[in-house]
Amino acid sequence: MLPSRRDAQRMRILIIEDEPDLLRSLAMALRDEGYAVDTATNGEDGAFNAESINYDAILLDVMLPKLDGWGVLERLRKTKKTPVLMLTARDTSRDRVRGLDTGADDYLVKPFDLAELLARLRALIRRSSGQATTRIQIGEVILDTATRTVTRNNTPVELTAREYTLLEYLMIHRGEVVTRTALYEHLFDEDDSTLSNLLDVHVSNLRKKLGHDFITTRRGHGYCIEG
Repeated sequence: MLPSRRDAQRMRILIIEDEPDLLRSLAMALRDEGYAVDTATNGEDGAFNAESINYDAILLDVMLPKLDGWGVLERLRKTKKTPVLMLTARDTSRDRVRGLDTGADDYLVKPFDLAELLARLRALIRRSSGQATTRIQIGEVILDTATRTVTRNNTPVELTAREYTLLEYLMIHRGEVVTRTALYEHLFDEDDSTLSNLLDVHVSNLRKKLGHDFITTRRGHGYCIEG
């Protein structure tokens, strides 16, 4: 399935997996966690997607039709450093070494625990964004990427999944002006029919909860959290 022009959430993930049930369950679980998800069921389509879109991480099965996971990884590493978590039923040190030497960032053997996969995925994204800790603090606001919680003045702030993913993306890119296009790409996935003007609604809701000045609008450019 190729990515549509209506893009994704805070963190956009590509799953390359040919087992329909596993692919479906992984995509559903990641979307429930607030990620945007694109999918591919063979290595050729997966490699094309991975090379064409700037994903935050890729879940890559080893045994794939048309082009195996090793081949996908070799192609990807020629042009991109996207974090890759390899998934495989082959639990041998030889395979793990091959995956890591080829450029994989982590390796998970099937069957795996979903909670462990999500934790490993968060760690990959955190490392790739230069975050050494799970806690990001800007002023009186603290966001914890491990627990996916936000506090303000030590008081918990209740956010929707979409509000959280938007806030996390802006806080990770603190001090940068994030364009509306970039936010669309990290707020809506290929199957999402949400109207893009809801981005303004999410920003407005965050300002109500965190303070009007917490997110700055740069007209004609996008949004910024100073820090």
